[in-house]
Amino acid sequence: MAVQEARGGAGPERTHQGGCTCGDCPHGAREGHRRAVAAFLRRRDEFAAGQGLPTAVAHSASASRQWISEELTQCAETVAERGRVEGEAWLARLWLWTVCAVWGAVIVLLLVEALTAIGAGWTGARTAALLAALAVAGTLTAACRLHRARGGVLAPVIGEDNRMSTSRTVAACWVLFVAYTVLLLVGRLAAASGHTERDALISGLDLARGVGTVTVLAVVCGVAVLVRRVVGLRILAQRLQKVPAHRPRAADLLTDDAGRGAFTDIQYVVISAVALLFAAVRLARRPGQLPDLPWGLGVIVLISAATYLAGKYAEGGRPAILSVVRAREPGDLDGPIRTGDDIEIRGTSFVPPGAHGADRLSRTVVRIGTVDVHVPLIPVTGGFRNPTDTVLTVSVPADVEPGTVEVQVVTAAGVATNRYAVHVTE
Repeated sequence: MAVQEARGGAGPERTHQGGCTCGDCPHGAREGHRRAVAAFLRRRDEFAAGQGLPTAVAHSASASRQWISEELTQCAETVAERGRVEGEAWLARLWLWTVCAVWGAVIVLLLVEALTAIGAGWTGARTAALLAALAVAGTLTAACRLHRARGGVLAPVIGEDNRMSTSRTVAACWVLFVAYTVLLLVGRLAAASGHTERDALISGLDLARGVGTVTVLAVVCGVAVLVRRVVGLRILAQRLQKVPAHRPRAADLLTDDAGRGAFTDIQYVVISAVALLFAAVRLARRPGQLPDLPWGLGVIVLISAATYLAGKYAEGGRPAILSVVRAREPGDLDGPIRTGDDIEIRGTSFVPPGAHGADRLSRTVVRIGTVDVHVPLIPVTGGFRNPTDTVLTVSVPADVEPGTVEVQVVTAAGVATNRYAVHVTE
């Protein structure tokens, strides 16, 4: 009972409402997020079926839309908060898994060396390889401990949008591989007894032998830095919309912000992984020098990196208004736009990638003249009919004075469209 009261309640129902992150808690962050999502989906489908409306607003279509939108927005904010807590708890637990993965890789290396040493015997190169792996694993373990609140060893490859960065991950893999290779050569050099062996190991670090690997390392690291700069500048110039994710996922390496498979990311990861595997095999066959990556394979990696970088320049787009028309029911006559009428704002890129959740959709705002109008959420079974990526439906408020006014759209990413002039009559 004392433990329960210290946690904020006198009973299990008051103690655990989804915000607790105890490892053994059945009502922890993940369960709280799951319950909030289930409650939101149930509420949305009820409204889509015309259920749950209070009688005070049922007589007015505009009042019903506004009331439903406010209710769904509040439910969506609860889901978003539960998702944020669940994401933080997930990251806090992830560092232990990364430590296990690092030392699991060391154990796999030890088993492989032990199996391949049968018949051939244990050599100094195997000892140096194991010591280099221990040094890298120890460094990564310390980094995991230092960044345990941000996912451990994965913290450097998580972008500002809380997604796994493809360019940083590829660059980090090559950096770790080259660092391990140099440590391996250092270990062998320290254990070498003859001048001939030491000279051979030192010559193994010559640029002429590892120029392919060094070139690929320089390119992938440069791409990682340049991509961050390009994305930042495009966001500042309002040419790219980025919506933060609730938590990073491994699928982020192969998909765009909306979760769809991205060709540029997939080809960059696949080709880099194949080249890295080839370099690892060359290192295993010749542990006395930097892996001499063939120029043919190196050029393929460079082309892949250039394709990925070009994709970053081409992705995204600024939202744009193409037309503004008066919304009408089937059978209604066409007429001028008046205050109180519903209008359809037609265009492109109104919903940024990754902003299809209700908490993000509810942040879409239409500026009609000097008045900001929140775009109402209109639910249908399985989703929303408004807002969409190409059409926004709002009512012209009574505060708008008749005459020519300008219409703007501010998306969930905070990017305003170009102005579009419309005429409102009395």
